Amino acid sequence: MRDSAAVLPPTAPFVAQALLAPKQAAIAFLTRVAPPEPPIEQVTLDEAAGRILACDAVAQEDHPAHARSTMDGFAVASYGAGATRRVVGEILMGHAPERGIEPGEALRIPTGGALPDGADAVVPIEEVDEEVGDAGESITLRTTVRAGDAITKAASDVIRGERVLLRGRRIGAPELGVLATLGFAQVPVYRSPVFGIISTGDELVDPTQAPQRGQVRDSNRYAIAGALRAMGATPRQLPRVADTAQALHEMLAAALASCDGVVLTGGSSVGARDLVPRVVGLLGQPGVIVHGIRVKPGKPTMLAAVGERPVIGLPGNPTSALMILETVVRPIIAAYVGERLGEAQTLTGVAQEPIVGREGWTWYVPVVVRAHEGRLLVRGLALHSAHTSLLARANGYAIVGETPWRIEPGELLTVHRFSSGGAVIE
Repeated sequence: MRDSAAVLPPTAPFVAQALLAPKQAAIAFLTRVAPPEPPIEQVTLDEAAGRILACDAVAQEDHPAHARSTMDGFAVASYGAGATRRVVGEILMGHAPERGIEPGEALRIPTGGALPDGADAVVPIEEVDEEVGDAGESITLRTTVRAGDAITKAASDVIRGERVLLRGRRIGAPELGVLATLGFAQVPVYRSPVFGIISTGDELVDPTQAPQRGQVRDSNRYAIAGALRAMGATPRQLPRVADTAQALHEMLAAALASCDGVVLTGGSSVGARDLVPRVVGLLGQPGVIVHGIRVKPGKPTMLAAVGERPVIGLPGNPTSALMILETVVRPIIAAYVGERLGEAQTLTGVAQEPIVGREGWTWYVPVVVRAHEGRLLVRGLALHSAHTSLLARANGYAIVGETPWRIEPGELLTVHRFSSGGAVIE
C-alpha cells in the first residue's frame, strides 16, 4: 500500500439522522458477527477468581449433607417432657455423633456439629442452667424450645442435582466458596481472549517523556487495558502507529493475525487524517459495521470485524474512549469472553441540579454522588471529553436518554457504576 491516505476511499461525513443509538449499535454488530465460543481450559480454584465459568456447576449431593447446629449448646428433642434434660454425652466437631438421644436427654454440641438422631433443635448454652449432681450432668431450659431452633437443616442450602452456578458467570469470592463446597478442585473456565491495543496519532508520546507543544502522553492505552482486564479480556499492548495508511494497515494486519480482537484509539472520525475506518475496510469482510453513534461522548466510534475478529475504533479523547468502551462495547467484549451479563451495578440518587442532554441523542454524563442525611445526592460533571481525570473523579454515570432528555433537580435517577470501579462515595 502506498504511504498515503489518497489511495483510500473517502469517508462520508456523519449524518445525525442516520446514526444508530448506542444499544442499536451493539445489536447491529452482534447480529452481523457471531462471536465464537471461547476455548475451555481447566484452572485450579486459586486461579479461577475473575474468570468466566464454562459449564454449569451442578451439586452431586445435598448441602449440608446433615442437620448441623448453629450455636454452641445442647442438642435436644423439642417434644421432650419438662424443662430438664439429662446430658448423656458430647458431640465432637468433625465427627459423627456416637449415639442418638431419647426424650428427656441432651447432647452437648458445638457450632457446626452434626445433629444426632432423635434431636430436632439446639438450645444455646446461654439459655440453660447447668447442674452436676449424683445422677450426673443435667440442664434446665430457661426458654421454650421449638423444632428447628438453632439448627441448619439438611439440604437447606443446596439440593442434589441443582444447577447452583450457570455457565457464563464471572467467578468472584461467593462463587469460589460454592465451587469448593461442590468439590471443584479444577474449574472449567473460558480462555480469556487477547485484545490488542493500538494507539494512533503523531501527537502521542510515551508516559516517560515530557510532552512538547502539540504533544500528549499516551494515556488511553493503559486506561483501555485496565477496562478490558476488568471485563475479562487479556489486553496486549501493541506499538503506537503513525498517522499513515501503510503503517496502520501493517499493524492492523499483524494484530489480527496474533490477537482475538483489536481495540484502536484515535483516528476513527471522518477527517482527512482519520484513517482507521478506511484501512479496516480493506482488511476483509464484513469490515465496518457501524461508524458513528448517536451518543455523547463518543460519536465517532467504529464497530467493525474481519472474519470473527472484532476491530473496535474508539475516539481519541480519553473520556469518550473509556465511556464508549464501558457502555457500548462492553456487551461485545462479554460475548467474546463468554460472560452472561446481568444487571449492571447501580445506585439510586436524587439530582441536585439539572442534568441536560440533547433531544434525540443518548448522553452518558459522569456524576459525583454524595451521601447526605440518608439520601444520595447526584451532581453531573461538566463533560470535557479531552480531560483524562474526569472519569477518575466520577462515582459513575447517568444516562440521559433521547426522550426525556432532561433530569430535573429533585428527580430520582439511576447511577451506573463503572465495571472497573470508580471514585469512593463520600
